[in-house]
Amino acid sequence: MSEKTHLYILWTNADVEVAEKMVFMYGVNSLLKGWWEEVTIILWGPTVKLVTENETVQKLISESLEAGVNMSACRSCAEMYGLSEAIEAQGVEVIYWGEPLTDLLKNNEKILTV
Repeated sequence: MSEKTHLYILWTNADVEVAEKMVFMYGVNSLLKGWWEEVTIILWGPTVKLVTENETVQKLISESLEAGVNMSACRSCAEMYGLSEAIEAQGVEVIYWGEPLTDLLKNNEKILTV
C-alpha cells in the first residue's frame, strides 16, 4: 500500500479566525515544512461567500496560492451565491465537487474537515 502524500482540507466553516488560525496556517505550513507533498483547500458552503467579502481571507488565499497550495471551490455552492466569477478572479478553481469528494472518501484519501 502506498503512502498518501496529498492532504485535502474541506473548509466549510466561514469563521475568519478559524480560516486564519487553522485552515491557512496548517495548509501553508504543511507544504513549507514538508509535512505533505501536496495540499488542496476545498471551499464549500458559506466559505465561498466569505472569500469574496473578507480582505484578510483574500490575502490568505493569495499567500497560499503563492506557497503552492491548491485552492478549489464547490461550483454548486458558488452558483447558489452567484459568486463563481468573483472566486475565479482570485485564482481559485471552481468545479463541481460532489463526485470528486465522493471518490476521495471512497479511496480513503486524507481529508481534514473544518
